[in-house]
Amino acid sequence: MITLTLLHPIQSVPVQRWCFESASVVRIGRSNDNDVIIYSAVVSRHHVELWNHANGWEIINFGANGTYVDDKPIAQVSVADGMTIRLGNSGPKIRISVGATLEPNAITSQPQPQFIAREDESKEKSTAWPLGVGIIEDDEEGAQTHIDLD
Repeated sequence: MITLTLLHPIQSVPVQRWCFESASVVRIGRSNDNDVIIYSAVVSRHHVELWNHANGWEIINFGANGTYVDDKPIAQVSVADGMTIRLGNSGPKIRISVGATLEPNAITSQPQPQFIAREDESKEKSTAWPLGVGIIEDDEEGAQTHIDLD
């Protein structure tokens, strides 16, 4: 089992948690086809993958803005229980727990965002997300970016 915990950007307290009991690959990125979707301008569509090998989990960076462990960029590294990665030099932080028991209130699958949206003439959507309030913007290639307004 592997548990990923999105940390608050300032207070470093858990904001959202995903648990994968039998996954061999966990994909993280901005695109909707990832297992963990994070809307941030510094997160690539397919930013990072976690692979479960016989000798443990491994993290592989695919992000244009890099993935960091202890403020050092990584390309590929073994996962250590309790390690924290940062997506991009200044992006979101995710704590990784391997073989951990679920804590109360843990989210066990990818939640569906609860949209409270309106569309105006500029085609921007104002949305209330589980993580706070933000704006979803579509870029020229159709990918969505979440701009946090909290």
